[in-house]
Amino acid sequence: MLGLRSAQAVVLHDYWRSHPETDLDVVTLRVDDPHVAAAAVQAGEIDASFRTVTDPATLPRDVQMTHVFDSPLELLVGPRHPLASARTVTPPQLREHRIWVPGIVPRSEWAEFYDQLGAAFALRIDAAGPNFGNEVLLDALADSADLATLVGARDRYIWPANHDLRRVPIVNPTLAYPLFLMFPRTSPHPGLRAIINHFASLAPLPEAAWLPSWATTARGSH
Repeated sequence: MLGLRSAQAVVLHDYWRSHPETDLDVVTLRVDDPHVAAAAVQAGEIDASFRTVTDPATLPRDVQMTHVFDSPLELLVGPRHPLASARTVTPPQLREHRIWVPGIVPRSEWAEFYDQLGAAFALRIDAAGPNFGNEVLLDALADSADLATLVGARDRYIWPANHDLRRVPIVNPTLAYPLFLMFPRTSPHPGLRAIINHFASLAPLPEAAWLPSWATTARGSH
């Protein structure tokens, strides 16, 4: 997986705590192009990868990709931000605010996600500047009265108490990031089915939800 604070890692850890007998080896494969992860699955270097090839036609023929769950987004802001006291926010309320998402890189599925999200709701998503990691991002949010970012509802973030950051659910519609798992089409690891079933048991999205166009295409193709 991309990182150990992601929603996928959090849910997978929940599964492992309920099934500690599972021989699970979690590794991070920080590559921007999901085709590199698909090639690692194809070569047998890893059993599965939480990555998405948004054009299923370019997925290797012997690699399968299946939808596992959708991760609702939340707005993360500091205590002086105009939306810090909101219980929920809607996408139109975000249009006048700078949303800083460092680490958006070409050829990644999240680059395509944020391109479509920004276009769909006229949001000002800013990927400017180097990505110095989550701690620097959280520090910047705490010190700013106008900076915000987007995080997954299940993503694990920890910050000092004096940062007083606020996570605000986005509703009407819920904005969600679709998550897929890639694994060999033939003879996948026998432990994967139970893990996939665990992800499938998560609560579904509300009916009023937005997903990028490639989510439906990828889901329908595999």
